[in-house]
Amino acid sequence: MPAARDDGGVADEGDLAAPRVPNPWGQGERLRTEILDAAVRLFSELDGEEALTIRGVARAAGIAPASIYQHFADKAALVRGVVDHDYERLSAIMHEADESVDEDDVVGRVRAQMHAYCRFAIANPGHYRLMLGNRRISGRTPGQRPQGPLLSIVEAVIEAFERCDRAGERLRLPSERAAVMVFVGTHGRVALYHSAPGGDEADRILAFVDELISLVFD
Repeated sequence: MPAARDDGGVADEGDLAAPRVPNPWGQGERLRTEILDAAVRLFSELDGEEALTIRGVARAAGIAPASIYQHFADKAALVRGVVDHDYERLSAIMHEADESVDEDDVVGRVRAQMHAYCRFAIANPGHYRLMLGNRRISGRTPGQRPQGPLLSIVEAVIEAFERCDRAGERLRLPSERAAVMVFVGTHGRVALYHSAPGGDEADRILAFVDELISLVFD
C-alpha cells in the first residue's frame, strides 16, 4: 500500500524510488532515533510545526522519505515522536540536575530540577511551545491516575517534594499541592518570558523560581 504524503495523499514514485534496505537486527530503533534527531535539529531551524515536512526530515537524515514511513505513519505521528523525544530529553536533564546535588540537600535538588526545566524552556522556545501544544493525557476513568509525558515531569517534581517531606523539611501545603503550585508558577513565569523575549533576563526567572520554592516551605 502506498505511503501517505505530508499533504495527506500517497507517496509518489520519487518518494519510493530508493527503498531502504531493511536494517540488520537491532538497527531499526537506531534509524528511528536518527530520524527523530534530524527532526529535532530541523525543527529548531524552522518557524513552527507547519514548516516541518517528511521530505525535509528525510533530507536532513540522509535517507529516503519511504524509510521514515517505516517508523512514522504520517507527519502527525512524526511530530508526536518529536514531542515524546523532547520530553525524554527534558526528563533526563532534570534527573541529571537532581543527581548533581548532594543527596542530603533535598531542597537544593528541587531547585536544581526546576532550574533545569527553566533553562530547557528558555533555550528551546519552539520545542517548548510544541510540547505544551501537544499534551496527551490518558487514564481519565474514575480511580485511575492520568498519565502523559507532561504529567510524568510533574510526577518527578512531586516526588522531589515528597522527598523533602520525608527528610523533615516542613511544607506549608501537602507535598503534591506544593509541587503542582511550584510547577504551574514556574511554567507561567516561563510563558511570560516567551511572550516578550529579550525583555527579561533568564537569571531573573531562576531567582523567581527560588523565591517561589521558598514560599511553600514553613
